Amino acid sequence: PTTTGFLHLGGLRTALYNYIFAKKHQGTFILRVEDTDQNRVVPGAAEGIEDMLDWAGIPPDESPGRGGPAGPYVQSLRLELYRRASAALLDSGAAYRCFCTPQRLELLRREALRSQQTPRYDNRCRHLTPTEVSQKLSLGLDCVIRFRLEKGVEPFQDLVYGWNKHEVAEVEGDPVILKGDGFPTYHLANVVDDHYMGITHVLRGTEWLASTSKHLLLYKAFGWEPPQFGHLPLLLNKDGGKLSKRQGDIFLERFARDGFLPEALLDIVTNCGSGFTEKQMGRTLEELISQFEVGRITTHSALLDLEALPEFNRVHLTRRIENQELRQRLVRELQGLVELVYGDQQVDPDVLENEYVERVLLLRKGHISLLKNLVSSDYSYLWVRPSVSRQQLQTISAEVDEIGKLVLGLMMRQTAALTVEELNKDLRSLQKQTRETKYSSMMQLLRLVLSGQQHGPSVAEMMVTLGAEEVCGRIHRALSS
Repeated sequence: PTTTGFLHLGGLRTALYNYIFAKKHQGTFILRVEDTDQNRVVPGAAEGIEDMLDWAGIPPDESPGRGGPAGPYVQSLRLELYRRASAALLDSGAAYRCFCTPQRLELLRREALRSQQTPRYDNRCRHLTPTEVSQKLSLGLDCVIRFRLEKGVEPFQDLVYGWNKHEVAEVEGDPVILKGDGFPTYHLANVVDDHYMGITHVLRGTEWLASTSKHLLLYKAFGWEPPQFGHLPLLLNKDGGKLSKRQGDIFLERFARDGFLPEALLDIVTNCGSGFTEKQMGRTLEELISQFEVGRITTHSALLDLEALPEFNRVHLTRRIENQELRQRLVRELQGLVELVYGDQQVDPDVLENEYVERVLLLRKGHISLLKNLVSSDYSYLWVRPSVSRQQLQTISAEVDEIGKLVLGLMMRQTAALTVEELNKDLRSLQKQTRETKYSSMMQLLRLVLSGQQHGPSVAEMMVTLGAEEVCGRIHRALSS
């Protein structure tokens, strides 16, 4: 990736496919940072990208942060390598020095646009004699190094798109491979680094497919064996438009901040694409690795429906809650959220006890999409006692005291652990002991006593979650208010 900003979903998907491919074939997943365009480098972006890959659960085996046998893994620290490679191409005649000024190149560009043609360099400096080059160098003129594009490129077999070739020399001018500041362009840097790092396979975005013939010409000029390339189709919105970066909508930091699980993001970006036996929500990283076949990747764009992400997250959150070890981490996370959201309302210490928080998670399993849903106003009753007056309750039923006493008696008689099923039966029986209150009104009244709200989980589930002692305390408070 380049260091022009944060890691977004498109970058995550590219990294994920490379990670899955590497792990499937017992290979090494390498993160190499492309920072050759120094004008666009964002401070801290490289570290942020690596942090987000760690968060996503697909950490590189070799990287700027971890190091490795083929380092350094940041291109700005490999300039001497590119300089030597460019010198070798100059010596062999495969490259040449270009002295054209930015002003001349701009004039060429404008003239092409005026003629409704694609701007391209006219290869003027390709024809300079060694004497002319020496004279210009002696005058101290600025220059770049360009690679001679040859006609008659050989076709290559792309892992995704099959046999391909692009006659780059017919549509492009000779590309710059080393800029005047000593920094390489992507074309040179990726070829040199892939060679020296021993890269065998590259999965990258389809926007590089047309440049691959150019890169293969560079490999040929060096006399090196190229890696195998696979180009991934675009990741688009569900309506076929480009993913929006305007408001940070697709950056991983945003999803992490909003409480989405990394495994939900890995699941959705592979589910909307191809490379697997079938579309199937809820796959783990291990399942993605075992099911992946690069030959199954189609050339169709992957349409990402982010509106479905909460449902993906619900599936993976449910799986975490069901895992005892992961559930304990969620307990600690939820305790922190409760203190953050409700701390200034003098939260009773009992609601932060592990057993209570774990009970909340298990009872709401499958009902919530995000952990933070449990600290929304809908669930405030779990953490803060509601304030309900007898007057409010009497608008629902005149038998407030009778219903309260019946439920208190039921709670006092409970010796075994409360279950939703048993309580539902018991509450049905209690309603038959009232004179004129319907079951729905009795539930409405109890819901208000327990939560101060008119909607939410079933009354029986509220009672099981809160526990007999807390249910009795809330009923007493309501009756005496």
